[in-house]
Amino acid sequence: MSIRNPPSRDDTSASVEDSILDAARSCILDFGLRRTTLAEVARRAGVSRPTVYRRWSDTRAVVADLMTREIAAVMPEFSTEESVHRQLVDAVVHVSTEVRGHPLFVKILRSDQELFTTYILERLGTSQRAIIDQVSVAVSAGQRQGSIRAGDSRQIATMVLLIAQSAVQSAVMVAEELPGDALTEQLRHAVGAYLAPASADTHPTDRGDR
Repeated sequence: MSIRNPPSRDDTSASVEDSILDAARSCILDFGLRRTTLAEVARRAGVSRPTVYRRWSDTRAVVADLMTREIAAVMPEFSTEESVHRQLVDAVVHVSTEVRGHPLFVKILRSDQELFTTYILERLGTSQRAIIDQVSVAVSAGQRQGSIRAGDSRQIATMVLLIAQSAVQSAVMVAEELPGDALTEQLRHAVGAYLAPASADTHPTDRGDR
């Protein structure tokens, strides 16, 4: 059995929204977030400005949905037939590595650090809540399986987000001490140990082989 994402939107609506999000992605990569306008997004998407404004109130609202889509694209499904602990640790490492080098996130981080500061210090963004939702479901499945420790699944999922987010956002700062592969390995250990059941007597990433 797989743990799946929610059903997708109506195909026509999804097609229009994806075209707009693709256009927003193109604008941000070309101009940076601050110089991206909804008018230019609409022009590149080949739709009217009212079509964009009916869906999003401003550029940052578009970006929030764009970031959510980009993260969802690299989020795997989880199977309850295998160790959820191992799958979740692998997923956190994989997604963190992908995001660290993702051209969109790199561009936003360089051109508008204020956007990330808001989501680091003040409130959760749409993409962060989506990650918590999916990780929480996986944690609950792992707890039933016995491969993930007991506790409030949503709180555990939120902590996993904080650990991964710190590794992504501080990668450049600690690059001298933790270059690429070393950071990835330490993240794997940190998340694996955090999720392991209290009685674990094996390497945390090897738990749950049941």
